[in-house]
Amino acid sequence: MTFENLGLSQKVIAAVEAVGYTEPTPIQAQAIPFAVDGRDVLGIAQTGTGKTASFVLPMLTRLERGRARARMPRSLIIEPTRELAAQVAAAFELYGSQHKLTVALLIGGVSFDEQNRKLDRGADVLIATPGRLLDHFQRGKLLLTGVEILVIDEADRMLDMGFIPDVERISKMLPPRRQTLFFSATMPPEIQRLADTFLNNPERIEATPPATAAGTIVQRLKFSSNDPAEKREALRELLRDLEVRNAILFCNRKRDVAILHKSLLKHGFDAAALHGDMDQHQRMATLDAFRGGNVSLLVASDVAARGLDIPDVSHIFNYDVPSQPEDYVHRIGRTGRAGREGFAAMLVTPEDGRAVKAITNMLGSEIEWIGDAPGRDAFESKRGRRPARGRGPRKSGAQGGGRPPQRQESAPAQSNGDVKKKRRRGKTKPNGEPQGSNQAKSPAKGGERVVGMGDHMPAFMKRSPRAS
Repeated sequence: MTFENLGLSQKVIAAVEAVGYTEPTPIQAQAIPFAVDGRDVLGIAQTGTGKTASFVLPMLTRLERGRARARMPRSLIIEPTRELAAQVAAAFELYGSQHKLTVALLIGGVSFDEQNRKLDRGADVLIATPGRLLDHFQRGKLLLTGVEILVIDEADRMLDMGFIPDVERISKMLPPRRQTLFFSATMPPEIQRLADTFLNNPERIEATPPATAAGTIVQRLKFSSNDPAEKREALRELLRDLEVRNAILFCNRKRDVAILHKSLLKHGFDAAALHGDMDQHQRMATLDAFRGGNVSLLVASDVAARGLDIPDVSHIFNYDVPSQPEDYVHRIGRTGRAGREGFAAMLVTPEDGRAVKAITNMLGSEIEWIGDAPGRDAFESKRGRRPARGRGPRKSGAQGGGRPPQRQESAPAQSNGDVKKKRRRGKTKPNGEPQGSNQAKSPAKGGERVVGMGDHMPAFMKRSPRAS
């Protein structure tokens, strides 16, 4: 199958051929014909399979006729991060070379004045992150009543970042009669509910099972101790032993990104850092340097785990095991893209047993280990099991040694019903006292009842109060 069989316009086909693409990917071949016809589409595919082109190409075909008015975009694409939004804008420039469509990019880190000027001229395509889009709307600089096509990209990432309430709010500002294209790599229950709310009789396209890794990626595990210095040394050993052309190294926390980046520079590695606290210009400059080959190692948080199209990444290293198993698929999806071969390795500490088990359960297969290390056998034996609580041997006596005490002869057992009845009626305790009696017995007086503290008044209560 070729792009000419998908119903695209001649301008779009010419632009695709100029880029050098001849055969569509499975998600493109299945989703584009329905999108060109104006149907709602629910697309599920793993990262690196060409989801961006599967909505950009039909949008270009449908937007060839008509013209946008000031502050009223004709189409809206919602992305979870600035990098993804900028990447989609670059895709429109690439595939829309034969068109004269106006594209506006609304993301944080860029001045409002420049974005307002683009909106005032009229935007055929509006690409935005949820927060900046709502900012423009609240300032009265944007009307969404003219949107004909809505695209929600990386919906599961929207869920992880807490953007779902913003997306629901934005959808209420749009006209009810519109085309909606909904794309996600995974389909948790919350995303399914969202899709059921936004989509009208959609065509479900599931090019690959949700949360699966590409078969061209070699996956490995390497055991490491919990000591941070030893863990960094284990990562450096991997970098030296493998033929690494370029790689992305993922950490769970931004603080660890900075520490690992500094350590790699200290040991002579060519590395750069990328995380959410950097301003937009720094982030884009770092990504451009990595894409251009000026930097070989990119130490990043999960801001680089979703949707970034860096075509030829040879290796992925998970310095930290991700807390969510779906994030593992997104991270390693940065390599092995478009049918290329890739390699992904993950450092595992003794505390990561349950997280690794969740990942292998999701993948449906075990991941092989690299080499051997002390403590790995113990890790394998208890992986995924909770330690037993309260089941150890009971101690006898002060030192816990000796034989356990002999069982004393007991009175004939009473049924549970008899015991409950006596307790409810306030009868007697096992020692013969009335139920609910809290009065102590004084051994000095032969078991007579004592009111209050008796003769054992504490010394501090006998002191006279101080004069104020």
